[in-house]
Amino acid sequence: MRVLLAGGVSLAVLGGLLGGVSDPARARAAAASAPVGCVPSHLNVSAALAGSRVTVSPGPETRDASAATQISMLGVPAGELTGVTVSGSRTGAHAGRLLAYSQGDGASFVPSSPFAAGERVSVRAQLQTGGQAVPFAWSFIVATPDRAGEAGGNSTPRSDPSDYQSFHSRPDLRPPLVTVTVRSPAASAGDIFLAPYSGPGQYGPMILDESGQLVWFEPLSPSGTRAADFRVQQYEGQPVLTWWQDPLIAGGSSKAGEVIANSSYQDIAIARAGNGYQPDLHEFQITPQGTALITVYSGIDCDLSSVGGSPRAAVADTLLQEIDLKTGLVMYEWHALDHVALDEAYVSAARSSQITPFDYFHINSIDVQQDGTLLVDSRNTWAAYDVDPHTGIVGWRLGGRHSSFAMGPGTRTAFQHDARQQPDGTITLFDNGATPRKHPQSRAIQLRLDMGRMTATLVRSEQHAPALVAGSQGNVQALAQGDWMVGWGEEPYLSESSASGQLLFDAHLPAAYESYRAYRLPWSGRPTGPPALAVVPAAGTHGARIYASWNGATGVASWRVLAGSSPTSVKPLSATPRTGFETAIALPAGSSAPYVAVQALDATGAVMGVSPAARA
Repeated sequence: MRVLLAGGVSLAVLGGLLGGVSDPARARAAAASAPVGCVPSHLNVSAALAGSRVTVSPGPETRDASAATQISMLGVPAGELTGVTVSGSRTGAHAGRLLAYSQGDGASFVPSSPFAAGERVSVRAQLQTGGQAVPFAWSFIVATPDRAGEAGGNSTPRSDPSDYQSFHSRPDLRPPLVTVTVRSPAASAGDIFLAPYSGPGQYGPMILDESGQLVWFEPLSPSGTRAADFRVQQYEGQPVLTWWQDPLIAGGSSKAGEVIANSSYQDIAIARAGNGYQPDLHEFQITPQGTALITVYSGIDCDLSSVGGSPRAAVADTLLQEIDLKTGLVMYEWHALDHVALDEAYVSAARSSQITPFDYFHINSIDVQQDGTLLVDSRNTWAAYDVDPHTGIVGWRLGGRHSSFAMGPGTRTAFQHDARQQPDGTITLFDNGATPRKHPQSRAIQLRLDMGRMTATLVRSEQHAPALVAGSQGNVQALAQGDWMVGWGEEPYLSESSASGQLLFDAHLPAAYESYRAYRLPWSGRPTGPPALAVVPAAGTHGARIYASWNGATGVASWRVLAGSSPTSVKPLSATPRTGFETAIALPAGSSAPYVAVQALDATGAVMGVSPAARA
């Protein structure tokens, strides 16, 4: 592979330095083994050009662009962008198309062919505004991918019936057991959302009702496919279910992706990362503008000698993208490497290689703050960053080695997740405190920031009893009246506590499972398919039992049994209150009808759905 080396050293110059290497294969091998710079000469450079009206990405002087990158120009109507030319130092001039964002605030130049690893790409364009042409230009360098390859789904351990639930009416569903140990009447309303994986049995998005009973479970295939960050969001004015899935086989792709499903549990949109990347599980947030914020992890070659690593290693380039959900175009891309120094990490680069990248930043959440800036959380620098989405510049740091705030007692975090700004301006975080272990146990915390005095003060801290130390994952969801729902990540627990610290709800999965986050949210769903029915004959003289369920239906209050001499002549026989995901119903004594069916009834007695008839 031909590359332009760090510092602009060409292969010809390198050949001279190596004593006249002329064989192309030897030259390529020498270039491939040479140290590669991945950090720009100046950090935190503004990405706002053309009089600060156009936000560009890849950013000026970045060294970590993808070879499949678009050239994103955000902030002005596409019609005001003219004269776009793109040229690679090795690949030459690039033809392409200028495609507008559906929001009307910019466009991406999509090259007809990819760039080459290691080359410098120069971009020129003009902004036509007020009858004048404002020229702007910048350049960036394309990264060299590491050798680790792409991750896919995991294989699952052998399942044990003691780990999962089973149902007569839906024998295909085997979600993990959920054991509820605390349930107070004072707990918040709303269903519970999680996405269990890692343990034996089936993985997939899972909804529980307020009592912890199963409402909906979607077993993913093939075996080992994972889901994460399962929750309710708003899309095109309607509540939808969203989750990250790996692999996501759809549209000719088997890479990881993001699913958007309607209230009938039908997939209505699939979102992918742009610029040749795969989306990471840590964040998928739909904005009111019809865009989505996602996280990406990409390993690239990097000289890590400045932080005690090998000069021929790799770094996990963690970044965020804003995607136009209608077009799939990348509107904006922000890379940690361009703004945060490698030496801010609390993890070591000593054992990193081109196979095992140095995960120095580890982005794990993005939150849109009230002033429009982004709050970006980094696990491995122990800090959250205020990012201006117009310029990309980091305004302040909360925690870490170079905190902008004087950190008061109890405010320091370690390996934390899920930084969120609350309506009162405070910041909540899930403070893992591990791994390696830095705190006695994990906790959910709330910090108040004084922007005048630049101080951070601990407002609230919640821990679990018995103590939990979650080495990864986790979240804090602020609920009404000051309650918190906490997902304990690697530890398979989810709990709700009141503002005074009273435990209102506590539940856990089997020990081998984990769920990246847990939420309590309002939801109403009705599947398009009919309810399910199973008839189980009883031993001796006792009548048969009917088992009825409807995976995903939230409004079922009772089940009405229908019976008759044929599948088309069933009549009402009896009604039974719903008792959980699956309701067991004993056929009345003396019933001899050869066919039965069930109707799902809502609280008013209206029929919501009817099952196919089955032989009694």
